[in-house]
Amino acid sequence: MGALKSAFAGLARVTVLIAAVSLCALVMVLAWQVFGRYVLNNSPSWTEPVAMTLMSVAALFGAAIAVRAETHFAFPTLVESAPKPARAALKLLGRIIALVFGAALAWFGGFLMWDSWDVPMAGAPMPEGVSSVGLCGGGALIALFALERILFGDPPDPHAPAQES
Repeated sequence: MGALKSAFAGLARVTVLIAAVSLCALVMVLAWQVFGRYVLNNSPSWTEPVAMTLMSVAALFGAAIAVRAETHFAFPTLVESAPKPARAALKLLGRIIALVFGAALAWFGGFLMWDSWDVPMAGAPMPEGVSSVGLCGGGALIALFALERILFGDPPDPHAPAQES
């Protein structure tokens, strides 16, 4: 089980890195769009579809990390206000809901990606299917991190001091 926990932790680090890079790239693309529009008076056509794709990746990969930390799809008010015996069942229900929604996002995002891969993206020299990468990948990660919570229970306290090995 330790190897599986380490694999999930590694996947989470890669997910955060991809979300952060997407967010930084989004800022650069939008800055170029503003520069092109107001300084060059020639707004590049590729910036809007690329920005939308990067925003999708950043948002959905970030949501996956929030599912892992149980700050998204967790229903904390309901869980904390419920009687103590019902709390574990409500946490499990929230984790199952996140797993199902993540799997649905991955499935339908994959379908959209596959179905539109041969269609050229309007304004950008890439396939339209690329615009669904965030939906498909983010949904898969949401499902995986929800499964991690089902298998291993509560996430570690991010404010706890690091454990010495």
